[in-house]
Amino acid sequence: ADLKALADKCNPLVGFWDPMNLAEYDQWSQGEEAAIGFLRHAEIKHGRVAMAAFVGYIVQANGIHFPWGLTRAGVTFGDISAAGGPADQWDALPTNAKLQILCAVGFLEVIGELSPVLEANGEKHYVKGGKPGYYPPFNGFFNKEYWPHPLPLNLWDPFGFTKKMTPERKEKALLAEINNGRLAMIGIMGFCAASKLPGSVPGLQFI
Repeated sequence: ADLKALADKCNPLVGFWDPMNLAEYDQWSQGEEAAIGFLRHAEIKHGRVAMAAFVGYIVQANGIHFPWGLTRAGVTFGDISAAGGPADQWDALPTNAKLQILCAVGFLEVIGELSPVLEANGEKHYVKGGKPGYYPPFNGFFNKEYWPHPLPLNLWDPFGFTKKMTPERKEKALLAEINNGRLAMIGIMGFCAASKLPGSVPGLQFI
């Protein structure tokens, strides 16, 4: 019922649409609340990643890059940018650079999944009744208990723009984030398809 209400708020024209019947499929055998919590958190998280990827793809595809060097061996960001599109640039990265990126992503994933960190900030894990999309701040419990060096800026809202929002404004912003994330997921997949098969996506022949 909550999913149907959320769907109507996000897009009343489409409404609730679940062709794969995921909302009723208890993939973890932990009940409906856990299953829906997992699905909602996954959608919000992947939507945020897709929004960053969409903007990043446009930046990289237009040859915009940092002006300094990348490795001590003399490889520069310009060298990577000259390799071609974003997919070609990933292939051109040194192995150690790829490993750093993957480790950083894994590091952020671990923080977001640690129940002690979530609970210390007054939240629960998303499959245990917690808020889907919540990401704990770096300061406080995590810095004191797990990480020896200070991390002054949080991953979510590092400059505190949402602190002064009213509950009504925040709810509206969250709905907009879900819609933007869904569109960004379609957009980044369109970019990837067009880059590998030119002409496969109408309007993206320029990639």
